[in-house]
Amino acid sequence: MIILPGAGAVGAVCEARRVSVDAATDRGAVLLGRVLAGVPSGENPLTHVAQLPERAATIVAWPAWAPASVREAFAASGVAAPWAHQVEAAEHAHAGRSVVIATGTASGKSLAYQLPVVTALTEDPRATALYLSPTKALGADQLRSVRALELSELRAASYDGDTPMAERDWVRAHGRWVFTNPDMLHRGILPAHGRWTTFLRRLRYVVVDECHSYRGVFGSHVALLLRRLRRVAARYGADPVFVLASATVSDPATSASRLSGVDCAAVTEDASPRGARTVALWEPPLTELSGENGAPVRRSAGAETARILADLVIEGARSLAFVRSRLGAELTAMGARRILDEVDPDLGARVAAYRSGFLPEERRALEHALASGSLLGVASTNALELGVDIAGLDAVVVAGFPGTLASFWQQAGRAGRAGDGALVVFVARDDPLDTYLVHHPAAVLDKPIEATVIDPGNPYVLAPQLACAAAELPLTPSCLAAFGDGAEAVLDDLVADGVLRRRPTGWYWTSRDRPHSQVDIRGSGGDQIAVVEADSARMLGTVNPGSACSSVHPGALYLHQGKSYVVDELDLAAGLALVHAENPDWSTSPREVVDISVLSTLSSAGYPTATGGEIQVCLGEVAVTSQVVGYLRRLPSGEVLDQIPLDLPEQTLHTRAVWYTIPPAALAAAGVDAGAVPGALHAAEHAAIGLLPLFATCDRWDIGGVSTALHPDTGAPTIFVHDGHPGGAGFADRGHAALIPWLHATRQAIAACECPSGCPSCVQSPKCGNGNEPLDKDGAIKVLTTTLTALRQRQER
Repeated sequence: MIILPGAGAVGAVCEARRVSVDAATDRGAVLLGRVLAGVPSGENPLTHVAQLPERAATIVAWPAWAPASVREAFAASGVAAPWAHQVEAAEHAHAGRSVVIATGTASGKSLAYQLPVVTALTEDPRATALYLSPTKALGADQLRSVRALELSELRAASYDGDTPMAERDWVRAHGRWVFTNPDMLHRGILPAHGRWTTFLRRLRYVVVDECHSYRGVFGSHVALLLRRLRRVAARYGADPVFVLASATVSDPATSASRLSGVDCAAVTEDASPRGARTVALWEPPLTELSGENGAPVRRSAGAETARILADLVIEGARSLAFVRSRLGAELTAMGARRILDEVDPDLGARVAAYRSGFLPEERRALEHALASGSLLGVASTNALELGVDIAGLDAVVVAGFPGTLASFWQQAGRAGRAGDGALVVFVARDDPLDTYLVHHPAAVLDKPIEATVIDPGNPYVLAPQLACAAAELPLTPSCLAAFGDGAEAVLDDLVADGVLRRRPTGWYWTSRDRPHSQVDIRGSGGDQIAVVEADSARMLGTVNPGSACSSVHPGALYLHQGKSYVVDELDLAAGLALVHAENPDWSTSPREVVDISVLSTLSSAGYPTATGGEIQVCLGEVAVTSQVVGYLRRLPSGEVLDQIPLDLPEQTLHTRAVWYTIPPAALAAAGVDAGAVPGALHAAEHAAIGLLPLFATCDRWDIGGVSTALHPDTGAPTIFVHDGHPGGAGFADRGHAALIPWLHATRQAIAACECPSGCPSCVQSPKCGNGNEPLDKDGAIKVLTTTLTALRQRQER
């Protein structure tokens, strides 16, 4: 990798422009030069440029065990010969070893599982296979590619929520390769496994596609769901091989084994071809507008991306911009079209927005339009991250860090063709994590990809999953090991609550009604809040009860399939949020007040300070009491219109947290006087929440925090960061394990921000219930410096 550091803002721009001249044959560098030429005079947004070299393909022969008819079918569909990593993974699966293939975007992972599965189904007319994907769209795309092989004996069929009832009967009776998703496996297949006897008895393979997307609470549910699947399959005499496909992640063998419950080999050496890529890190400039408490505001990532996308379209580059929200994607496309209409109205028509919810034929049309060049620019949510055959583009713009490095490189991987260069631009949003990344390029370019975080032992996840398992087949002591060490204790609680009955032979479900419909595997369980359009009584979607007060409070802007609605009423008792269609020019963000109490301390360590006393670092279980007290309305520029109060009930969450205490004497010695302590701790807490996603695969909305100058349970100034899900999702545990690098990155992000006293790029939080007051940016740096000094001194001894 060739690094071109941005040595000062002006130097970075000049360096990049020099590169575009010296490397004129490199398409990526040329495009970057074009984008930089459109930067207004006096602005220097580029912070770093890197050149990722081209990679040649490693082509190998088809394995000897692949039948001629299968090889010919793949050749007819455009695969003349496989790449080395595809065959390596297929060899593992064919030999009966579960395997995970973790390679980049457009590296042909599908062939790695299609080859052994198609071979098995061709050679054994009784064999069956199951394919699982996180989204219906991805499953439909993979089903289409299998049907394109035109091997009728495969009898590949979809079984999801859109499958007509009559067709479902045919799939159960005759389908040999069933394409479904975890939701349907949970609600439709396992509860009725008696109707799937023939299919399950002959089950040879289970394919888990895009397995890196199974993280947090959803991933924990899916891990237990796969254990339920293996248990039911074993009841019919089957022991299927698992083949998992993943983006590039850290330690994929461990992650895949933890998800599937079986030992998995890992294939990670990507042998597919890739064009050279120019990667540019981009920080939008500060504007003259003022945000909350008068803090400076940067130009929004969406507005900056719209201008970059327009410049790329003018250059004739086939470009894709990833934007975090559906509304943001629409606004980015509109902004780009507005700019292009001033240059050439025909160019504006060659830009479109894309979101989830598109029909398969709409996705196919989009793919064709981009491939043919009739469409040059697309602004999309991460709906195009999965399940769409789009690769080899000239440019990709990532507007805001997508949450994980795996997702970032998945999106960036859409750019680049063998033999020609491409451009990837990461545009920072106005938040601490993005600020840190654009000023610390190694965290993007050199840092190992994260491991996925799941916690199948979370009792709030394990209890409903065990109830479902018992309803499928009675649980016996011999099968508990697959569900983890805590399974028996959770079963005892279920028995005490009357959910299960203990008998000498095991644990039995006691009700005629199955529990599956009450278990939401994509949330934290419990009855969902229905979001209903008041005028039409049409249900738009559901939200978890735990997040309802913050996401569908009265006045909240609610987005559904690219359309925006405003909430009129939230009735928690009835489980109903009523909305009306509206397209305001503002967005909303809730304001919460939070209190926290320590229930139990699972780990504690003391770190002596130079002034006496110790910094205590703890991990444990906490009760978080929160109340949404109001919300802000913001313009797309970041300017705050107003703050509106709300009167909503308190909610209590039992979860896990990491926290540390600092002796008052150590704070005083660092120059933080008593009056500044609350603001210093508060600012450090906000920034730490913003940076934790760099070390745990989470979003800042998955976690929360509390800071106080004197906490009753610790007796000292304390900063807490907690998981936002009942029982925890593993994020606080990951923060505790990576405490020093996490707090070091937090300190660097604050120190690198050019604002004078705090802004959304460093210490302000979009969900602060105290209106981002008090905040002390300099004090936060001193708090973190003092803490890190003590932690490192102990580590060096």
